[in-house]
Amino acid sequence: MSDRPFSVLGLQQIAVGAVDKAPLQKIWVDMLGLTKIGDFRSEKENVDEDITVAGRGPFKVEVDLMQPIDPEKRPKVHEPALNHVGLWIDDLPAAVTWLEEHGVRFTPGGIRAGAAGHDVCFIHPKGNDESPIGGAGVLIELVQAPIDVIEAFRAIAAA
Repeated sequence: MSDRPFSVLGLQQIAVGAVDKAPLQKIWVDMLGLTKIGDFRSEKENVDEDITVAGRGPFKVEVDLMQPIDPEKRPKVHEPALNHVGLWIDDLPAAVTWLEEHGVRFTPGGIRAGAAGHDVCFIHPKGNDESPIGGAGVLIELVQAPIDVIEAFRAIAAA
């Protein structure tokens, strides 16, 4: 598959969910020392989240601490507790087009602005008859990398 028109540069985020995000804040922020840099709330996505980070610069990794607005509604951002993994992508539109052409199933909603302001889309955890390739049980977020992240990863690859 060398005709792939995009690259996965590195890990952009993980998202951890619970019915109440207070215990998540206790371990990730209070105990492990991650820095809270923002909040995101979306009725449509049934999520109230704190955006925290580990590391600095283009290699920092988000750890999103999420709780559902309504635990009975979908999506259930607390099930499973490790909700999704986000990957930096150098060319998100090309990635989505190529992956769809190769049978990858995406969640509804297409490419859109994510909680941290980057364009995102999600590979569905399960394939179906029309698009048989899914995340093998894992929700995978593809995140358009900003230019500084792309350049930093390329500089390391060239070294």
